[in-house]
Amino acid sequence: MNDIEKSIELLRAQTEKAKNELLKAEGKLENLMRNEEEIIKEVRELGVEPEQLEEEIRRLEKEINEELQKAWGYLPQELRK
Repeated sequence: MNDIEKSIELLRAQTEKAKNELLKAEGKLENLMRNEEEIIKEVRELGVEPEQLEEEIRRLEKEINEELQKAWGYLPQELRK
């Protein structure tokens, strides 16, 4: 086999490898898009629009911290450490 034939065969193999990688990537993309749709649906079922998700997370974190502070306040002083 001469250099040109080797080069063509290598190119053919690399092209096939690239096609396989592309197919894998497309499959992963489809799965991710389905997952995104499911997550958006779940978020909306919880009464939050996806655009407001960060704001809702901040609100919930603040609420949790406030409730934790209240809970700590119920403990006797000697147990608060």
